[in-house]
Amino acid sequence: MDQSKTIVCRCEEVTLGELVAVANAYQCSSRELKLRTRAGMGYCGGRTCRTLVDAIAHQSSGQTPSHSVPLGYQPPVRPIPFDLLGGNR
Repeated sequence: MDQSKTIVCRCEEVTLGELVAVANAYQCSSRELKLRTRAGMGYCGGRTCRTLVDAIAHQSSGQTPSHSVPLGYQPPVRPIPFDLLGGNR
């Protein structure tokens, strides 16, 4: 199985191969890798892929820059109960 085709960011459909290629080409920080590939910018806001994006950026650069900004995520504006989503009132 080709691991480079494994999807890391499900929301933006960014693969492991894309992340590694961009990280190696630009020696990106986590934030720059996120901006260049859109990984972590989908509906979940990076909750599922943030740690992998951080790890890939750290592995390609060899060190974590002290000035890097950690990836953030946006919580929902207002929680919605499940019964409202189902339409059964």
